[in-house]
Amino acid sequence: MGKEMKFGVYIPKELALELDECMKALGVSNKSKIIQEALRLFISEHKWRVHGEALGTIIVIYNHDVSNVDKNLTDIQHEFLDIIISSLHVHLSKETCAQIIVVRGSTKELKDLIGKLMRLRGVELVRPVIIGLRES
Repeated sequence: MGKEMKFGVYIPKELALELDECMKALGVSNKSKIIQEALRLFISEHKWRVHGEALGTIIVIYNHDVSNVDKNLTDIQHEFLDIIISSLHVHLSKETCAQIIVVRGSTKELKDLIGKLMRLRGVELVRPVIIGLRES
């Protein structure tokens, strides 16, 4: 990192009070560090949507009683073997399962995978948690 730059930000009073309360509960006293962390988190959560490489998880909640959903979910994952690092299957109830997929790849590949998962019949929820990776 280079030199620091100072700038002012206006935020609603309620938000500032919530920040103070949270910092006190966590035993943190440096607002600048908190703001820096928040900005890094914001950038990493959204940068992947624009370009570059990203890493994250995709949580898929689905009804396994829907015809062929398990097979179709597996087929989609096989299409994206180059970006899928690992996956975990979790039984939530008699008819509902979760598939947690760990991914690393390009923005385009991640968007394609997420789109296919969202369009799959029987899928109830797709929740990606993706962060952009810094370019080396």
